[in-house]
Amino acid sequence: MHLPHLPAALAVALGLLALPALADTPKPTPTAKELLAASKPEEWRTPDPSNLLYMQLPQGRVVIELAPDFTPLHAANIRTLAREHYFDGLAIIRVQDNFVTQWGDPNDDDSGDTSKLKPLGSAKATLPPEYTRTIDPRLPWTPLPDGDVYAPKVGFSEGFPAARDPSSGREWLTHCYGMVGVARNVPPDSGNGSSLYVVIGQAPRGLDRNLAIAGRVIEGMPYLSGLPRGTGALGFYDKAEQRVPILSVKLAADLPPAQREPLQVLRTDSATFAAIVEAKRNRRDTFYTVPAGKIDLCSIDIPTRTLAAKP
Repeated sequence: MHLPHLPAALAVALGLLALPALADTPKPTPTAKELLAASKPEEWRTPDPSNLLYMQLPQGRVVIELAPDFTPLHAANIRTLAREHYFDGLAIIRVQDNFVTQWGDPNDDDSGDTSKLKPLGSAKATLPPEYTRTIDPRLPWTPLPDGDVYAPKVGFSEGFPAARDPSSGREWLTHCYGMVGVARNVPPDSGNGSSLYVVIGQAPRGLDRNLAIAGRVIEGMPYLSGLPRGTGALGFYDKAEQRVPILSVKLAADLPPAQREPLQVLRTDSATFAAIVEAKRNRRDTFYTVPAGKIDLCSIDIPTRTLAAKP
């Protein structure tokens, strides 16, 4: 069956009727790359070298930023452990798929030889649990407009994903991808920072307020998330040869400036970060034709950049 041929005038008229629809098509949202290219220098911060850990693995360097405003006692103990070379020669002992990578003393595991535990030096063996802290209005807070399953309010503070409960007056860091937590046994004061883990999969937010979060990996996550998974219970490595050795863990502040990573982190209280969040909440382009209109706290990456070396 053939459709009748439209008169030329009618075809032109129908084409003109379609023009307003084309004009009403929303413009594509800007990409994060475009927004970052237009960012201002003052929207970036250089992390305090006394809060940066350099963990050297055979594959490369992992940079961790500590969060002393949320877990000050643990941050101080981890600094002591690093300065006294506690982590040097220890290992990554556990990689559980879609959960965490954990490192520390292999003899501290349930099947380890406790008589061979590495001494903690002058670091403390126990610490009060720092799962939450009092909400401090002096700390920056960038809220997300969408709801959250695990907390009344969520947002970002000092470059870390965080949550708040105004009714209790407490706030805490959250278990998003790349966040570094303090492993512990059953007693709440047993987490001293000598064994740490990083989230490598879906955000296990049920751990929030049950473990202390010491900081966040800001560079080198593939070295931790891409490791072979452990075949033992909970992803622990069954054999010593499976473990990844830790060559060293140092504080950036203890290195000459020339040996420090020239890293900067986008301020989470900046206009550019807010624009990135909004563009991701309402992403629209030739592929994403239906914007979500919402975003989850742990779906937002905090941009990091490396400054070019001076000539």
